[in-house]
Amino acid sequence: MSSVERRRPGVGGAISVAICLVILIGLGVWQLQRLRWKEGVLARVAALQAARSVPLDTVLRNGSDLDYVRVSFDCPDLERRPLLRLFAVRDGQPGYRLITACPLSDEPFDSVLVDRGFVATDSSAAAMQPGQPGIGPVVGILRKGDKSNFVTPANRVAENLWYSRDTAAMASALHAAKPVPAFLMLEHPAPAAGGPIPAPVPADIPNRHLEYALTWFGLAAALVGVYAAMLFRRRRD
Repeated sequence: MSSVERRRPGVGGAISVAICLVILIGLGVWQLQRLRWKEGVLARVAALQAARSVPLDTVLRNGSDLDYVRVSFDCPDLERRPLLRLFAVRDGQPGYRLITACPLSDEPFDSVLVDRGFVATDSSAAAMQPGQPGIGPVVGILRKGDKSNFVTPANRVAENLWYSRDTAAMASALHAAKPVPAFLMLEHPAPAAGGPIPAPVPADIPNRHLEYALTWFGLAAALVGVYAAMLFRRRRD
């Protein structure tokens, strides 16, 4: 075999470059799709700032999107109902978000899970004690729970320690039937001193998907440039 033939790019190298190129472009396209989704979320969050609450039963009957909608309903014994602990971190401090369930009287759902807010680990026992009956409707933001992934620890149901928002499992643990497939992030009534800290809407939602997309496309372009330069050099030699 001549030296020219040895320097000629092989089929295997071309296939490897093509596969890497497809992956990089695919990641860039995925980030552009995420960008459109994130822009929609940011628009809904901005609209929530001045949106009035809608009766929860109206939203459920209309079949509306249940993400980022401000609703109201009656649950006078909210602060007296059993609680679950969902592990969370707020401002670098570990703790729990307290989850309870309120019954609903209208079909097609019989209950809704309410996220009452965050408590630090060392004050969670006191915050979980029954409070006073509420006055007026419960108001909050409906949010779909984030899905668990391969790094999310398994929920320790027997210890009342949860790591993912598993609506069905949490409702079962609270003896709540047919739950709404979303969480209500509590806004009102405000908890008593020492109670959980509500956080219904994220204050700062990052949106760097365009930056990520440009990075992947840039890597794809660099790969093409390097491979083209290698071909040119081999042909010149």
